[in-house]
Amino acid sequence: MMDTVLTIDRLKKHFVTRQGTVKAVDGISFSIEESEVFGLVGESGSGKSTVAYTVVGMYRPTEGKIIYRGKNIGQESRKRPKELRKDIQIVFQDPGTSLNPRRTIRQILELPLKVHSFSKDDKKPLERVEELLEMVQLPPSYMYKYPTMIGGGERQMVGIARALATDPSFVILDEPTSALDVSVQAKIIDMLIQFQKKFKLAYLFITHDLSLMRNVASRIAIMYLGKICEIALAS
Repeated sequence: MMDTVLTIDRLKKHFVTRQGTVKAVDGISFSIEESEVFGLVGESGSGKSTVAYTVVGMYRPTEGKIIYRGKNIGQESRKRPKELRKDIQIVFQDPGTSLNPRRTIRQILELPLKVHSFSKDDKKPLERVEELLEMVQLPPSYMYKYPTMIGGGERQMVGIARALATDPSFVILDEPTSALDVSVQAKIIDMLIQFQKKFKLAYLFITHDLSLMRNVASRIAIMYLGKICEIALAS
């Protein structure tokens, strides 16, 4: 029997506006097993990204529990133990806005290593950066470039490398290809699946594309207006 990595229990995230309360996430529950690709599918505005940002700690839940490997982690990311923050990573939808344009690729990839005092196989930060670039099929010379100097697909590869820098076991993929040209979408998806299998990662894969999830995920949850309508096997 597989271990449960993440349990979402009656999670709510509401936002108070001048027009009233927006129930972005309204009492959803699901779980993700070790090394599972779990698809969360819904149209724009259904609350999918709010789920991602709440799980990763960017938002604090209004109600409900986020249980990660047996621990309730429903507080903001900065209040979570460093080891926990290292183990849960996210790939954002738009690499153009998620990468700091004032930092080189090397600086972007070294930052999580420094924040988490992370070293793999006693590698120095520069060696780890070179390894990460090789993993996402970018040449070493890219470490001296700025995000604005490379294409959207390459920026997303950097975003993926950054998410994998600290050797996490759980990664949230928030529409990782929707902002990219069709020509590079398949390459990014193939790369993500290869990493999932190689490193035995658990994914929360968020998308509006149900047909994609049928080919990628083991289970799929359908989200609409802040609620989960159905959870079923992808097959």
